Order: sequence, then structure tokens, then C-alpha cells
Amino acid sequence: MTTALPPSHEALKVPEVMSALRLSRSKVYDLIRSKQLESFTSGRARRVPVDAVRQYMRNRIEEND
Repeated sequence: MTTALPPSHEALKVPEVMSALRLSRSKVYDLIRSKQLESFTSGRARRVPVDAVRQYMRNRIEEND
């Protein structure tokens, strides 16, 4: 099985985050708006650092423990 996070990318596009987390577009943007998922813009492009996705997943796991 391959990983959903491309190891060569430092920042992901929203559709890549959607695929990695198996979430809808609106849910990913909700997480960004609520500051649960860090992101940045470059021009009009929204990007999410790979480390932010990993941190979000760690936080979710810790909440469920």
C-alpha cells in the first residue's frame, strides 16, 4: 500500500489533503478556517504543509486516546 502523503512534496494542494485525510473539500476548508489545520497562500493558491497534516492526525489520535 502506498502512502497518501507524497514524500517529495513539502506542501500539499487542498485536493491532496482531501485524499490523504479522506475528507470532503468543505471539511478541509473548515479545518483551515478553525485553525485546526495550518495553511498558507501563495497568490491565490492555498497550500498545507505536510507537517501540518501529520500534526493534525497526531492531535486527532491523542484526542481519541
